[in-house]
Amino acid sequence: MTPSKDLNRLTDQLCAALLAPRDEVEMRRLLTDLLTPAEVRTLAERWHVARLLDGTDLSYRDIHEATGVSTTTIVRVARFLRQEPHQGYRRTIDALEAQNAG
Repeated sequence: MTPSKDLNRLTDQLCAALLAPRDEVEMRRLLTDLLTPAEVRTLAERWHVARLLDGTDLSYRDIHEATGVSTTTIVRVARFLRQEPHQGYRRTIDALEAQNAG
């Protein structure tokens, strides 16, 4: 291991670390060590909003009122869920639904 400022390399290493935990308990421990409580909350809220946008007919305002998440964040999550080419939310939601169905 050598120090690096290469964002791609650092991101690849982070991705590998996030794939290492075997269950939710181990992942929670890693996230607790890796992130501040506010960062964990932000990620958890974004994930919750993605699931609400995908699985309900709630409006952005309804989601904001029910969760307290800003409409700016809700719009951003919706854009990444529906328009951006990365499709991280979409693929993860689909994968979890397939696991739960099987």
